[in-house]
Amino acid sequence: MDAQYRLDGRMFINGERVDAISRKEIDVYDPSTGQVMSTIAAGDTGDVNHAVSTSQKAYEADWKRFTPSERANILFSVADRIGQYKEELAYIESLDVGKPHKQALADVDAAIGYFRFYAGIADKIFGTSIPLGEGIADYTIREPIGISAQIIPWNYPLQLSSRGFAPALAAGNAVVAKVAEDASLSILRLAEIAHEAGLPKGVLNVITGYGSVAGQALSDHPDIHHLTFTGSLNTGIQVMKTAANHITPVNLELGGKSPIIIFGDADIDKVVETASNVIIQNAGQTCSAASRIIVNNKVHAEVVEKIAEKMSKVKLGRGLDNPDMGPVVSERQMNSILQAISNGRESNANVVLGGNRSKQQGLENGYFIQPTLFDNVKVGSFIEQEEIFGPVLSVMPFDTADEALAIANGTEYGLVASVFSNDLKLVHHMTNQIQAGQVFVNGYGAGGGVAIPFGGYKKSGFGREKGLEAIQNYTTVKNVWIDYR
Repeated sequence: MDAQYRLDGRMFINGERVDAISRKEIDVYDPSTGQVMSTIAAGDTGDVNHAVSTSQKAYEADWKRFTPSERANILFSVADRIGQYKEELAYIESLDVGKPHKQALADVDAAIGYFRFYAGIADKIFGTSIPLGEGIADYTIREPIGISAQIIPWNYPLQLSSRGFAPALAAGNAVVAKVAEDASLSILRLAEIAHEAGLPKGVLNVITGYGSVAGQALSDHPDIHHLTFTGSLNTGIQVMKTAANHITPVNLELGGKSPIIIFGDADIDKVVETASNVIIQNAGQTCSAASRIIVNNKVHAEVVEKIAEKMSKVKLGRGLDNPDMGPVVSERQMNSILQAISNGRESNANVVLGGNRSKQQGLENGYFIQPTLFDNVKVGSFIEQEEIFGPVLSVMPFDTADEALAIANGTEYGLVASVFSNDLKLVHHMTNQIQAGQVFVNGYGAGGGVAIPFGGYKKSGFGREKGLEAIQNYTTVKNVWIDYR
């Protein structure tokens, strides 16, 4: 990639780029080289207060008064303008996160899809009429909640910000987002583009800074009306506790330890292709990544051999050079994954492939980890239970469907699952018993398209993003009862 674009790390508040009030900055590292490539503003409580205050004014004086069709037209314009800047946004995303450029391009397409989908819903957020008898009229109205606070992770900045921004704005809310310090740059540019497309100033504000400072200040702010958080389980627990100080409702999408269950009659080549691709996408840094392979003993050896063969051919490289897999996002993340791999070795799981930091020439200073495959992983061990968030795949054999279900449901997470089998009766049994927010059969969508609701069971969180269900997060129901007798 020869194109170069400005990497502007200033916050976006009230329709313009601004430095932190403190003037402090945070270094931004290129995960492919480990070198500083830019800086972002180190926002703190003062910046959060300013952003929330600005959003309140914009919501009350401006955005709240737009008709649903006017909001829809603006969001359609946002989608169109994102398309005009597709190459720039993909470049920034690939450079900042480390993901292959082709994946970053797909993320831009997903962002466009979110804005178009919810633009189409903006004037279709209906209430209901409730029959209570002659002389009484009763109906419901769905109203915007007000200020939607959104704490966004670093793994899919464009996708996950658009996933929250678009439905919140379509429903008539203003948004204050705190973006991850590891990958802020593409979201900041996205907000700027949305403003250029006609979104009124102050309706969408984006704050940068450390989670323990700016994120804490936002989740504890008394003037936000709803909080959406996507991130780790432990941080989600803290965010939820903080939001409780002001009885702020929250929507949480937390960790995952998603399984692919493979029965003896499965299309092995298809499942191998699926499992291998899912775990290397974004270097395994996907909450919905299928990191556990639960496979029938009849095909266990074949599956392991073919997955190992496919993963061994994965080419590593700088995201902008379009490899199969780029680096992980930070040195901290790399060290966390390497420690998890070490725990796997100590549990006597068999390392079939990988297991180390890459020593490939030219990549030594980047945060590259070899695609790693463990076989015969002990159920209940660290690597079988804990979200690693890296290109690490664990395989566990089984004999019976009940045994497979017990393994699949045997973690504290329940985000996504998949079943590969052509036995219709068995498939229905499995999909009914699996504890996960999404279950795929003979495929794996890693979240699926914009129309498909996404969220978890158990400690994977609650509430649903995407689809029509997301509108429920960003609206509140008012019931009106009229006696006209």
